[in-house]
Amino acid sequence: MLDATLKSQLKTYLEWLSNPIEIVASLDDGEKSREMLELLTEINQLSEKVSLKVDGDNQRKPSFVIKRVGQQIGEICFAGIPMGHEFTSLVLALLQAGGHPPKASPEIVEQIKGLTDKLHFETYISLSCQNCPDVVQALNTMAVLNPNISHTMIDGAMFINEVSKLQIMSVPSVFVNGQAFGQGRMTLQEILAKVDTEADQKEVKKLNAKQPFDVLIIGGGSAGSAAAIYTARKGLRTGLVSERLGGQVQDTLAIENFIATVRTEGPRLAAQLEEHIKAYDVDLMSMQRAKALLPAKEAGKLHEIEFESGAILKAKTIIISTGARWRSMNVPGESEYRARGVAYCPHCDGPLFKGKDVAVVGGGNSGVEAAIDLAGVVNNVTLLEFGNELRADAILQKKLTTLANVKVIKAAQTMEVLGDGQKVIGLTYKDRNTNQIHTLDLAGIFVQIGLVPNTDWLKGTIDLNERGEIMIGSKGQTSIPGILAAGDVTNVPYKQIVIAIGEGAKAALGSFDYLIRSGL
Repeated sequence: MLDATLKSQLKTYLEWLSNPIEIVASLDDGEKSREMLELLTEINQLSEKVSLKVDGDNQRKPSFVIKRVGQQIGEICFAGIPMGHEFTSLVLALLQAGGHPPKASPEIVEQIKGLTDKLHFETYISLSCQNCPDVVQALNTMAVLNPNISHTMIDGAMFINEVSKLQIMSVPSVFVNGQAFGQGRMTLQEILAKVDTEADQKEVKKLNAKQPFDVLIIGGGSAGSAAAIYTARKGLRTGLVSERLGGQVQDTLAIENFIATVRTEGPRLAAQLEEHIKAYDVDLMSMQRAKALLPAKEAGKLHEIEFESGAILKAKTIIISTGARWRSMNVPGESEYRARGVAYCPHCDGPLFKGKDVAVVGGGNSGVEAAIDLAGVVNNVTLLEFGNELRADAILQKKLTTLANVKVIKAAQTMEVLGDGQKVIGLTYKDRNTNQIHTLDLAGIFVQIGLVPNTDWLKGTIDLNERGEIMIGSKGQTSIPGILAAGDVTNVPYKQIVIAIGEGAKAALGSFDYLIRSGL
C-alpha cells in the first residue's frame, strides 16, 4: 500500500510516539479488507510501539480503531482506507493517540476537556475531498483529548448503502449521536461553538474588551492575509477577523497559475498564508461574520465594525477583504435541494454521484474543469452554457472534446431544479434560440457560474457598483476616508489569487499612508 518514500516518512513520524498504541481491525473476506490489512500490517512493522489486532467486532467492515495502551481516550475509528487526502488524518491520529500533543491552543484544549456530554461523531467523507480532512482531524483531536467523545470517519464510496439511506449528497457530512450535525468544512473552533453554547458569550466579552487597532482587516482570504502581513511589518497594531482563515482558497483544489509555484493546492496555500501571518504580531480572530460598518462620524474618530455575534471592534483604519461566494442560479428548487443533489464543489461531492448522470451549469474555466473532473467518476455529464459559446480557456475546451461521456449544450438557460421531495431528479432548461423547454433526468447538478461579492452588510454605507462590488481608488481607498478594500470584494477585474494578494498589499500600504497623512 505504501511506497518506499511514504514508509520512510511514516517511520520517522512514529518515532515521536511517547505511548504505545494498539490498532484493532474489523475485517471480512472482501478485497478492501485485504487492502486495509496490508496497510495496517505495514504500519505495525514500522514501530515497536504499534501493535495490531484483527479481532474487532465493528459492524462496519473494513474498519479499524486506534487506541492508546494503558490510558483511556475517546475512540478514533476509520471505516474505510484513509489514503488520498485522508492519509494525513491517519498519521495525525496515530501520533496523537500515541501522546504527541495536537496543534491546538491551551484555551481550546481546556475547552475540549471540559465537555461533559457523551458525543459520538460520524463523518461521511470522500477521499478526493480537500475539505474533509479538516473536519476529520478536528473531531479526532477532540476524541484524543476527551474520553466522552468518539469519532468515526466513513468513506462514503465504500459504504454507499449508508450514504443512500441517509441521502447524503455532500461531504463532509457530520452526524452526532445519530442526528445531523453539519455539512461542509468546519474548523475545530466552529465545531466547539456548536457543542459548547457558552463559548460564544465568552468570545463576545473578549472581543469587546480589545483596545482599538491601527488597522482592522475584515476577511482572511488571500487579500486579507497579504494586508495583515504588510501592516504588521509596518509596526501597526493589526487585527484580522474572519469566518475562516484562507477564504475561497480553502475550496480550490489545483492551483497552477500562482507565479513561482508550478502547482499547489488551496488548503496547502491557505496553511502557508496562516503560517506567514503568525510569524508577525497579528491579532487573529475567527468565526466572526461582519454585520454592519459604523464609520467614524467625524475626522480623527474611530471606525467600528459590529459582528453578528454582538461583538464590536474599533480601529483607526479598516481594510475590507470579505471576498466572494459561489453565485446561485436563483431558480425554483435550487435552495430546497442544496446539498441534496445541488452541489458547488465537484472535487468534494463528485464521488457521491459515481455511475450517475449529472449536469454542470456554467461554461467558464471552473465549469469546464468541473465537467472534466466529473467525467472520470460519473456516468454522463451534461454541461449547460448560457451563451452561444463556451468561455473557458482553449486548452480546457480541447480536453473536453476528447471525453465521450460529456455533452455540451449552448444557449441553455436553467429554469428549475426538479426533485422528488428528498433529492434532485433533474432540471429544466430553455433553449434561448428557440425558447423551447427541455427536461434532463439527473442525480446531481454542479453550479459553476461565478462569484458574488460579500457586501450585503455594507449596503447603504459605502459606494458599491451595480454588481455589489466595492468601488476603490488607486490605493484601495473607498468612498469613506480611512476605509479601504481589497480582493474579490472590490471592482478590480480578474478574480485571481495572485491579484488578490497584490491588492491586499496595496491596501495595506494605502492604510499606512492614510495614517501618516491624517495624523492618526
